[in-house]
Amino acid sequence: MTTKVKPLSNRVLVKRVQAPTSKSGILLPTSSKNKPNQGEVISTGPGLLDDKGNILKMEVQVGDKVLFGAYSGTPLSGEDDLIIMTEDEILAVVN
Repeated sequence: MTTKVKPLSNRVLVKRVQAPTSKSGILLPTSSKNKPNQGEVISTGPGLLDDKGNILKMEVQVGDKVLFGAYSGTPLSGEDDLIIMTEDEILAVVN
């Protein structure tokens, strides 16, 4: 990773991982392929502050494999595979 990014609040930095390819032999042009909606958590913020000033712990941890929506997060410029998103945009942790 060439960019040093530290997420704030309840945001996470996710690196997209390539989905396994099928062995059917069908080749799709690059323009028709969707970007994978799966990634690995690279970094997390400390969590949200509640009304009393307490930090609410993050549910995801560094190294977790996660699923997210197709239009979730914001891609980092110059880093095609890195996305910053809120923890709420993560749909599930894959075990």
